[in-house]
Amino acid sequence: MSQQASPRGTFLKIAEVVRARIDADPKMTELPTAADLMGEFGVSRGVALRVFDVLHEQGVAERVAGSRLRVVRRGAAVDRRPLAERLTDVITSDQLPVGATFPSATKLCARFGVSRPTLAKALHKLEAAGLLSEGKQGKPRTVLSLPTREGSTNP
Repeated sequence: MSQQASPRGTFLKIAEVVRARIDADPKMTELPTAADLMGEFGVSRGVALRVFDVLHEQGVAERVAGSRLRVVRRGAAVDRRPLAERLTDVITSDQLPVGATFPSATKLCARFGVSRPTLAKALHKLEAAGLLSEGKQGKPRTVLSLPTREGSTNP
């Protein structure tokens, strides 16, 4: 069986090429799509997905909402806490008092790089914990209570 026909050899070589591109381009933040890899290298979707698995195992990429992979840079600080905890920090970091308007879903999606459904689940946890009012169309969420100092709100 030739190297060309061997999926193992093919996806490892493509992973090496993608990793070299990541190292060469410090502004690269997302991996190419599976369709991009399929078109460029003439491989099947399964081979392209194996490339992503290899890069994920090597710690070069991490999965984000929408099944995309984000590039992980060595030494870059990444907040890996649950989104609900990071949203709780918005109250303190933005110095929002009780009764203040919480940032919109659009702004929060952009700020945290998440999809609306993912954000909605995290916001629901904060609503259930009593930190935020329920959001309705045309009515912004407001801060109902401040998070505790030790961060034990467990949203």
